[in-house]
Amino acid sequence: MNQDKVIIFDTTLRDGEQALRASLSKREKLQIAHAIAKLGADVMEVGFPVSSPGDFDAVKAIAEQVKGPIICGLARAMEKDIIACGEALAPAEKRRIHTFIATSPIHLEHKLQKTLEQATEMAVKAIKLAKTYTDDVEFSCEDAGRTSVADLAYVIERAIDAGATTINIPDTVGYTEPTEFAEIIAGIKQTVPNIDKAIISVHCHNDLGLAVANSIAAVQAGARQIECTVNGIGERAGNCALEEVAMILQTRQERFGVSTNIKSEEIFRTSKLVSQLCNMPVQQNKAIVGANAFAHSSGIHQDGILKAQNTYEIMKPEHIGMQSNELNLTSRSGRHVIQHRMTEMGYSDNDYNLDDIYSDFLLLADKKGQVHDYDLEAILFDQQLKDDSDYYKLTSLQGLSSNSAVNTATVGVSIGGEDAIYKAETGNGPIEAAYNALKQMTHIDLNIIDFKLNSKGEGGDAIGQVDIIAQSMGRNFHGTGLATDIIHAGVKAYIHVLNLVHRAQQVEEIKEKHQSI
Repeated sequence: MNQDKVIIFDTTLRDGEQALRASLSKREKLQIAHAIAKLGADVMEVGFPVSSPGDFDAVKAIAEQVKGPIICGLARAMEKDIIACGEALAPAEKRRIHTFIATSPIHLEHKLQKTLEQATEMAVKAIKLAKTYTDDVEFSCEDAGRTSVADLAYVIERAIDAGATTINIPDTVGYTEPTEFAEIIAGIKQTVPNIDKAIISVHCHNDLGLAVANSIAAVQAGARQIECTVNGIGERAGNCALEEVAMILQTRQERFGVSTNIKSEEIFRTSKLVSQLCNMPVQQNKAIVGANAFAHSSGIHQDGILKAQNTYEIMKPEHIGMQSNELNLTSRSGRHVIQHRMTEMGYSDNDYNLDDIYSDFLLLADKKGQVHDYDLEAILFDQQLKDDSDYYKLTSLQGLSSNSAVNTATVGVSIGGEDAIYKAETGNGPIEAAYNALKQMTHIDLNIIDFKLNSKGEGGDAIGQVDIIAQSMGRNFHGTGLATDIIHAGVKAYIHVLNLVHRAQQVEEIKEKHQSI
């Protein structure tokens, strides 16, 4: 292990996803996984395979299709978890099984109802089984922040003897502060006789706002892996933010003397993708990736920036892939100009279909006149939401709004590749009327529990984005729609959910068939 290198272990698709109001689809997980691989994460924890058939399928798909990082799955210290993890990760070119058990007195007594010795035996057995699937096994002492160093040393020594190659010290409930957490890491290094055979990792939660500070303090004390998520998403107050620790170690490298493999110019793009797909907006004053991160409103600050950029900016926007220059894109702009701009924004040719992007760009340019970078990204995101295999496809929409109690909408939908059918309905507004028509046509009654409208850009002609959370089959589904017309965006979001529900129904049918065999 290169002691000058800090391993970045991304858990956006495991710990991060647990905090979402609606689970990501397999396709969305693959999009995020490819982006995080391009970002340069060393290890990518992509799910908890034993938790559901859908999670197992998504982990296996990522293991098959995503190259570069080590693909990791989470497993409790239980035989069925380890087996599911090993089978799901089998296609990966590089794989890791991450198993864990609680070690703190409060967890041992109230959750596990076991002694430390009994929990340790379970851990040893799980690690040995995991080693039959891969040489790369990580073990976590859950709630290590509230476990004594002596107890941690007892478990860790035996875990390493059993074959664990990475030992993770999680501050599971975000309880510790930096000095205290650094002392835990230093204590482990001093008291575990075989610690040189493993990499010390840390996984910090942000309940007291100290996840990043604790992770950096741990690195100073000798940890060489940080577990984190894009935008800091995760349980409760979230996890250590990947973009923050990466830029801290890059910007202050002369102080810390370590580096990461993160390609910082991919940070902004990855942050926006995760925010979009996870339906979790980034707060404006968020460090590194917030809208105000590089904004200067004070006259003194503005004057300083004009004279010398480093007077008030310790990083440049370009360092994280945020472009400060913008071309004037109109309907007269050619395909090569659009391709060049997409490259400038950090997208490769493999990230989009130029014909589709350009076609939608021309339609938007005719409506708006000038198209901005955020419009191009909205077009790209809308393209990524489409799938040729979608069971439900919107073919036409007409919505009529008035100040009376009754509004109408006529919707045309192709179902299962058949010719479009049409239905007109009424409602309190044209969006509700369209939703009523879709319920009649599809016989799927979605319970809308959240409806949000956001503007992608500025001005009255900005693209509108509608995000809905809908309940069906006892689960929550997240749908997104983008259009210059709000009604159109709302209906596209509903169609998106209908397709997610249809795919979930197919998975359930396959599961039932296997169980009946």
